[in-house]
Amino acid sequence: MVRAVWNGAVIAESDDTVMVEGNHYFPRSAVEERYLVPSSHETVCGWKGTAS
Repeated sequence: MVRAVWNGAVIAESDDTVMVEGNHYFPRSAVEERYLVPSSHETVCGWKGTAS
């Protein structure tokens, strides 16, 4: 089980993460939506795509 914790709150938890270059990527269903807010910022990676 992998947990993502920020300021003491568990914002994601799953035993089905994908590890890429030492970073765990969580399935969207494992993320606590209440901790997310819309963003006008984007980043782009040539092989992972666009994130916001």
